[in-house]
Amino acid sequence: MAELTLTTFNWVPEPPRGLVRDLRVRWALEEAALPYRVANTPFDDRGPAHLADQPFGQVPWLTDGDISIFETGAILLHLGERSDKLMPTDPRGRTEATKWVFAALNSVEMASLPWTMSKFMGHPTDTAAWKFVDDFLKLRLRRLEPVLGPRQWLAGSFSVADILMADVLRVVDKFDGLADSPACRAYAARATARPAFAKAHADQMAHFAAGDKARRT
Repeated sequence: MAELTLTTFNWVPEPPRGLVRDLRVRWALEEAALPYRVANTPFDDRGPAHLADQPFGQVPWLTDGDISIFETGAILLHLGERSDKLMPTDPRGRTEATKWVFAALNSVEMASLPWTMSKFMGHPTDTAAWKFVDDFLKLRLRRLEPVLGPRQWLAGSFSVADILMADVLRVVDKFDGLADSPACRAYAARATARPAFAKAHADQMAHFAAGDKARRT
């Protein structure tokens, strides 16, 4: 089996630590107990070598032998092929997980990202633009509440769909955006209470802390 290598930044400023999306991939790898190593790409120099694997200058990307994959949704679906701990094995379950992968990214995160970025940047919340962003997210959460209420996980068993959906929701919750969405909040808490998430989060924080030391030398 080819070695899996996860590439992320060698360092980021403190505010986004714990939010950088290599966390999603770390989480999946820990859930599946797949051996992997972490490689660095310079935060301050996103040159041709970086863009060859991630054309938008972002992270993460995953290499699996001679295959290089960017975008966390694509990476997690690839890892789902590697492990039944990440993807149901029956056709109905796989379809269910796959559709919720795309829903997490295209329906929920599409609404949550402008909202969380505005919160992160401290933008004013008394504008028409903010009201639009806030209303859009609230609508998506209202639609998601009755889905998550009766379910433990989106596709029956825990899957890559839950990693993506829970990670999207936990960032919203960080800024108290789930106060009126108890099922979403409980679901995100349930997912992030898993030991694999705790390990992935701690590893990312330690990785960037090591980057601090390297920058000081």
